[in-house]
Amino acid sequence: MATDVTSPASSVSVTDPYGICDDQALGHAREALDPDAINHAFAVAKFASEDLSSKRLQEVRVTRHKPGKRCVIEYDLEAASNAQRTTLVGKIRRKRSGRSAFELSRNFSSKGFDAAADDGISVPEAIAYVKKLGLWLQRKVPGVEASSLLESPAGPDLGSRIAEAAYKIHCAGVPAARVHDVDDELEILDKCLFAVIRGNPLWQRRLLRLMMCARLLAETLRGRALCGIHRDFYADQVIVDRDRLWLLDFDLYCQGDPALDIGNFIGHVSEQSLRNTGLPCSLSEVEKAIEKRYVELAGEEARPAIRAYSLLTLMRHIYISTLHPSRRHTTADLILLCEVRAVDLLCRPT
Repeated sequence: MATDVTSPASSVSVTDPYGICDDQALGHAREALDPDAINHAFAVAKFASEDLSSKRLQEVRVTRHKPGKRCVIEYDLEAASNAQRTTLVGKIRRKRSGRSAFELSRNFSSKGFDAAADDGISVPEAIAYVKKLGLWLQRKVPGVEASSLLESPAGPDLGSRIAEAAYKIHCAGVPAARVHDVDDELEILDKCLFAVIRGNPLWQRRLLRLMMCARLLAETLRGRALCGIHRDFYADQVIVDRDRLWLLDFDLYCQGDPALDIGNFIGHVSEQSLRNTGLPCSLSEVEKAIEKRYVELAGEEARPAIRAYSLLTLMRHIYISTLHPSRRHTTADLILLCEVRAVDLLCRPT
């Protein structure tokens, strides 16, 4: 049940529009919204940079929730002496302590992704790992999500910079604890499309054909060199703050094919174009700019892999479109778009 209350003990505003306290899979969620528990945890936490333990908690907001899996909570802190406000973003994930994500973020900062990086490509500062609450904290950064800018005249130039940001991740050499290969991609896609078939049996033949196409494409991706990849790289994971790009949410970071990140990003751009304009090609110049710049950096051999992963991403969006009422009008068009692009990729003369 959603709540929007002010704690009588501390006059701290707590806003929980998702009702995460009722999500039993997120065991520490209730404590993470309790101002007394938060204040006590922050008072003893070891902060990575400035000492925030003396700042007063003013407001707590739940901003995202994926039931049974994770949530994002913002904490506003204010110094008693000068009323200067700091906002921290806290994350809780099911069956994860948060320490590994905190250490990963610090590792990226040490590899040239800090807030003052000369190339303007950074990750938000990791502030603390709070064991008692099962969450880790990072500083909230200014700016807007890249998805809101891709449709502007500056979209292609922004796309080129985003390609550079992805390449920087791939060259950073930050260790990854897991490996994600093309068979893992196929497994995820199978689950997604079979779920669509169960709800829409009239699409069964077409979706099974797409799954066969996915397997043919997967054969072209085997044996490619792996490196550290974001694995959930799309426009909402990039915050644009004038000349600086902030890269968010490395929860799925792993060893994988670097072309997956670029293909995933381009697939999301195609879906955004179709959803917002009814045309899958309205952001084609952005897609071309991303692919062109990444290929310039990584080499021509990345191009066919990028296009294959882009199509696999679009196929997955068929399923995603069925989960959101605001996207269901795109499902049939996504199936058709995937069919057209599959023919283009698999039948194009070499």
